[in-house]
Amino acid sequence: MHLSWEYPPLVYGGLGRHVHALAEAQAAAGHDVVVVTQHSGDPSEALDERVNGVRVVRAPYEPMRLGPDEFLAWASGFNHALARAALRVGHEWRPEVVHGHDWVVAHAGATLREAFGVPLVATVHATEAGRHQGWLPGELSRSIHGIEWWFTFEARRVIACSEHMRWEVTRLFDLPADSVDVIPNGIDLAAWRAAPRDIARARAVHAGEGPLVVVPGRLEWEKGVHTVIDAMPRLRRRFPGLSLVVAGRGSQVDDLQDRARARRVAGSVTFAGWLSGRDLPALVGAADVVVVPSLYEPFGLVALEATAAGAPLVVARTGGLAEVVRDGVTGLTFPAGDVAALADAVTATLRDQVGARRRVRRLRADLARDHTWSGAARRTTDTYRRAIDEETELVARTRRPRDPGALDGNLLLDVR
Repeated sequence: MHLSWEYPPLVYGGLGRHVHALAEAQAAAGHDVVVVTQHSGDPSEALDERVNGVRVVRAPYEPMRLGPDEFLAWASGFNHALARAALRVGHEWRPEVVHGHDWVVAHAGATLREAFGVPLVATVHATEAGRHQGWLPGELSRSIHGIEWWFTFEARRVIACSEHMRWEVTRLFDLPADSVDVIPNGIDLAAWRAAPRDIARARAVHAGEGPLVVVPGRLEWEKGVHTVIDAMPRLRRRFPGLSLVVAGRGSQVDDLQDRARARRVAGSVTFAGWLSGRDLPALVGAADVVVVPSLYEPFGLVALEATAAGAPLVVARTGGLAEVVRDGVTGLTFPAGDVAALADAVTATLRDQVGARRRVRRLRADLARDHTWSGAARRTTDTYRRAIDEETELVARTRRPRDPGALDGNLLLDVR
């Protein structure tokens, strides 16, 4: 039983795409899979249905009126709704393991662990401290960090998507390294190959008279899109017809648009918003270079998606991205936040498209070998078996909790 606050058609970022692909790969391997998630509020959306072998149960919204800053109150109500929906499923079907994805489902996960008498496995897709470069800047951040710590303590085993994330969660949450399994994300290479006519249409709409640079992903500060905006004046001087398309949504969109106007490049930057269906693979496939400028990136699923679509990569040398993209071999990298280095890497890619396409082919070969969803599903099943064995044997935990109430705004770790 997967617990996730996002699942198609309600997807905000990589977490929702991860749970969706993993659940369907597990179902294809013959496992009985239930995903319990939130309902979008659309009356036409089913509360309980089977999609591609996965039973998807959607918890309806709670009748609460909350202000825009009351996210923790919303999360609390969501966890109650999620747990109740899962317990109703439990009248007819009981899981062997509950798999929770990030702190937003922590309390539901702990409740179901006790109700069903099965182990809880926690995937930490990102951390609050990591998003803020190792700091907890306010009360909300400290509260989220405390829930993250408690979530990993309640879990029998923890999954991280990269070695960097294993390093991060073991230090932040006082976890023994052998309780954290690294399972990289997968990618469906065929699903991201757009038809040539769709790529040509996207290029005609967005490319203009020069190279096309694309930045896909959530528009949040930690994703570093402002670094690309800051690099645009340099890039436009080197490539006068260059265009930038930013594809995604998030809280920073207004600030990024203001930044483009302040840098006097607004006419060369398009904010395309959220793209779905064939539109995003077509846009990425049309790009001369895709930039992933994250300041913090646990894995970087968007880099895999860009490569599957056939686009050359320039990525920040940070977190999981540094494990996926080998500088000069499968893409070009730059120090996170370094505007000049980003511009130089993009320039080198645009001036040597033959070498850039060679790097794409090498990374695609790596992905076909090491990053399939069927492989991720097998490794996740191995984690489940270990968790079940440990639960059965009642192995005592060797870690001791650190009091999250004692946290202040001090730096917890340097995530880079």
